[in-house]
Amino acid sequence: MNDTQLLRYSRHILLDEVGVEGQGKLLSSHALIVGAGGLGSPVALYLGSAGVGRITVVDDDCVDATNLQRQIAHTLSRIGQFKAHSVQQSIAAINPDVRVSPVTSRADEAVLDELVPQADVVLDCSDNFATRHAINRACVKHRKPLVSGAAIRFDGQVSVYDPRQAASACYACVFPPSAAVEEVNCATMGVFAPLVGIVGTVQAAEALKLLCGIGQPLTGRLLMLDGRGMDWHEVRIGRDPACRVCGRPEAY
Repeated sequence: MNDTQLLRYSRHILLDEVGVEGQGKLLSSHALIVGAGGLGSPVALYLGSAGVGRITVVDDDCVDATNLQRQIAHTLSRIGQFKAHSVQQSIAAINPDVRVSPVTSRADEAVLDELVPQADVVLDCSDNFATRHAINRACVKHRKPLVSGAAIRFDGQVSVYDPRQAASACYACVFPPSAAVEEVNCATMGVFAPLVGIVGTVQAAEALKLLCGIGQPLTGRLLMLDGRGMDWHEVRIGRDPACRVCGRPEAY
């Protein structure tokens, strides 16, 4: 690290758990963020400000006026721009150390198969079950840790699924793709603006811990937040041997 970086990251370096070595790990790391909306905004801003050296942001959507209530990486002047490009500009304004690669394609199987193997950690900031399951399959296939978050109305949840650990559940263990789940979205259900910030910030913290190798990640634990009373509940989750994604050797 040069003198400018030592000053920029001094508050991290002062932490015994991070230090110069941990900050060096962040600078050499690559995070893949799928979704640049309510969750992806705080995730990208915190990973960028913390000095994760390379960040790939995948989102095929454009900034809309209705996004600005909660998607803090975007601005009024960027309405109509791709969200991935808007996030790139926001990170650049904070930290020139970070190389941001915007991808404006939909996160389908082919795109994920190309991008997931390149990343050290994957963050699911998407807003639909089809994309979440596609991300999960790619992370299981390529054995990459996945930090998954979701938020709707006043309810949020976050967990870490790490296929590198034999006992770790994958997303499909907890939310089977065959289950009859009603798809909801904030356009029809609404979302409390700070809720996505809370969940996204936890996702960013979990990703930084994984990259630095510090603390105890949320692997095996699902945190659920009721924003009305600001009540956190933790549920222990384990791998399902019958899981159609991670329970069979051919899944890898």
